[in-house]
Amino acid sequence: MISVNDLRAGNLAEFDGILYRVVSYQHVKPGKGGGFVRLKLKNVEQGTVTDRTLDSWEQVPEPPVEEKEMQYLYKQGDKFIFMDTETYEQLELTEDEVGEGYQWLKEETAIEILFYKDRPISVKLPITINLKIVSSEPGIKGDRVSGASKPATLETGATIQVPLFVKEGDVIKVDTRTGEYLERA
Repeated sequence: MISVNDLRAGNLAEFDGILYRVVSYQHVKPGKGGGFVRLKLKNVEQGTVTDRTLDSWEQVPEPPVEEKEMQYLYKQGDKFIFMDTETYEQLELTEDEVGEGYQWLKEETAIEILFYKDRPISVKLPITINLKIVSSEPGIKGDRVSGASKPATLETGATIQVPLFVKEGDVIKVDTRTGEYLERA
């Protein structure tokens, strides 16, 4: 069981046998009476969003979610192909099942995939990933204002803003949660 106070945005919780991802969490302490928690929950299977209010002392069952380490192999059409590193079985996921992280997927990258009732529900990317810049305009001499940036296209096809000194062919470290440039690798 998980205390309602321990839930945060991004956590998984199970209500009435249905798996939800917490979208937002707000703890409210009124002047009189006990505190309560307002949750905005997204149904993992259907994608619908619901609101739920619970007392702060309540507990919810922890969902039986299993993590498996898999390796991203390649993209074939609109499917992403992953391989279980222990059994060598392959798994195909669509762009919707992979989620926003598809733009950071680099071939042969180790990825954690979450399974709920033997069905893949989410892809858990590493926090940072090293990617090569395949195209970027050169920085203009004299345009070195502090914090200036330019767009760069990465080997995965994603486009991000990078500092002017970064050039084509450089390998950079990207934060997969925010899509921001961190440093040269």
